[in-house]
Parts: sequence; C-alpha cells; structure tokens
Amino acid sequence: MDTNKKDLGAKLAYAALDEVPSPKADAKDIVGLVKSSGRITGYRLSDGSIVSKEEGVSMAKAGEIQGVGIAHRNDSEYLKSLPDGTENNNLGNLPSVSE
Repeated sequence: MDTNKKDLGAKLAYAALDEVPSPKADAKDIVGLVKSSGRITGYRLSDGSIVSKEEGVSMAKAGEIQGVGIAHRNDSEYLKSLPDGTENNNLGNLPSVSE
C-alpha cells in the first residue's frame, strides 16, 4: 500500500475516535480480550490484571493504557487500537483470555 493510502487510513481511523488520551510513562498495554458470547467484556493488561470494559475506558482516559483511543456506539464507550502500521497489536487480533 502506498504512503498516501496509509496516511488516509490512519486519518480516517483517528477521525472515528472521540478521544485520544496521552499515555503516562508507565501506561500498560492490552494483551488479551475477555469475551462473553463473542462480545468484549474486559481486557487483560500487560501486568496480568484483568479489568472490565468500563474500567479499561476509564484507565485509558487517565493515561493508564497506551495504544488505544476512545470511541462510542450508541451510549456505550469502548477502546479502539490506534493505527501504528502494525496489525498484530490491534485489539481485534489479540487472543481471548479467561477471567
């Protein structure tokens, strides 16, 4: 894909976000998704902890989770991966984990 198409894709991805928080120096990564009936209900973080979807949104807003932005569907907020040119760290590509 040429650079212009990548840039346009990144701009569109950012445009779909309501908020892009600035992560703190010690911000955690999301390394797994907790799912129930195929829907994301929580996240496993790089320190091994598991937080609910709502807690993850609050943590991201506070700069405690990196690599994500905040989006919404209807009245529900959720996390989306920030475009960085790497597919394997996108939330949709992370493994599902048990609570």
